[in-house]
Formats: sequence, C-alpha cells, structure tokens
Amino acid sequence: MQKIKRHMTHDEEFQILKMVLDKFLWIGVGIMVFGFYKLVTLSDELWYGLSVMAAGAIVLLIFITILVKEYNFLSR
Repeated sequence: MQKIKRHMTHDEEFQILKMVLDKFLWIGVGIMVFGFYKLVTLSDELWYGLSVMAAGAIVLLIFITILVKEYNFLSR
C-alpha cells in the first residue's frame, strides 16, 4: 500500500505561520514587560532591567525580520 502525501493549501500554511509568529510576538512583549517590571522595582539594578528589555526588543526584531522575509512587505 502506497502512502499519499497531502500538501497544505496556502491558507493552511498561512494559519500555521500566523500561530507561530503570534507566539514570537507574545514572547517578545512578555520579556519586555518583565524587563520593565524589574526596571521599576529594582532601582539599584538599572542595567539588569535594561538588558532584559533589550533582549525583548531583539526577539521583536527577529519577529519583524521573519515577517518582512516571508511576506515581502517592502517590495509591494
């Protein structure tokens, strides 16, 4: 018996990609909120809060890079 490979439609691919990118967005925002919380509550450790916020910004930049690469927003 031969196995048949199913191919996803463009809409199915888009829905999966949307779910993955949504997770990147929530993780980046969550990291930045945590960094802001540490920045506000720990006044003696200013650099720790800023570095956590910078890590969240890096995650969001990766998110933007994936979006631009995948959907070619700049060429339209």
